[in-house]
Amino acid sequence: MKKPNWNLVLGCALLLIVIAACLLSFFYLPYPPNVMDNAHAYLQPGQAAGHLLGTDQYGRDILSRIMVGSRTVLLIGFVSVSGGAVCGCVLGASAAMIKGIYGSIVMRAIEGLMAFPGTLLALMLVAVVGRGQWGAILAIGIYTIAPFARLVYTLILESESLLCIKAARSFGTGPLRLLSHYYLPVLLPRLLTQFSASVGSAIMTEAALSFLGLGVQPPNASWGLMLSEAKQYALLYPYLAVAPGAAIFMAVLGFHLLSDGLNDILITRRSEQ
Repeated sequence: MKKPNWNLVLGCALLLIVIAACLLSFFYLPYPPNVMDNAHAYLQPGQAAGHLLGTDQYGRDILSRIMVGSRTVLLIGFVSVSGGAVCGCVLGASAAMIKGIYGSIVMRAIEGLMAFPGTLLALMLVAVVGRGQWGAILAIGIYTIAPFARLVYTLILESESLLCIKAARSFGTGPLRLLSHYYLPVLLPRLLTQFSASVGSAIMTEAALSFLGLGVQPPNASWGLMLSEAKQYALLYPYLAVAPGAAIFMAVLGFHLLSDGLNDILITRRSEQ
């Protein structure tokens, strides 16, 4: 009897909560997330009917802002990582297939990107492209290119020794057909694992950018921005930071557990072959 993959189970459970909150926010919100109501400011969780997580310093319902914020983090996470993954896969695959001077130049540029810590590079890029939601997406997408390019480049070079690929090359199979029919089955499991981990990292980076005032701008809801607004009230009203902090923790942990679970499946399949 196989042991359950608890990383995968727990990761999917956490992400199901985040995704459910995101989808529900399009159909139902307890209160308008950006409408201020100073008469009901600083209500603690459960203090007033209808405000399950309380209200912030402007009287805005925290639960509504958490739900709307889930849209932001998932949008930024998936769009930025998807764009970075596509660009990285194209660069890594072309460098591995063409090799020569082109491959060396591309991979030296990728290694240069990887030399910078992700959050630091995102801060530098946001300073260039401008703050805001789309600035954060572009910045995170650019620094996400490097790990995907390096992964694809390495896996293609490692796969060249496979008999099926040697046979396909000997029959004159073109590079596009090689990629789609022979390399892709090898690349796809590792790419899915990398994608999941990268989305978790992107959510953390977006939260850091918004916390510093470089990501999503007020009055729009973002978990990092909510943490930033709550920091000056942390001693008197600590509950203001608990909900967005827990939401960030849940989403990031969920994606990383999902990545670990997928990696465990990949390792198990390799050992069985």
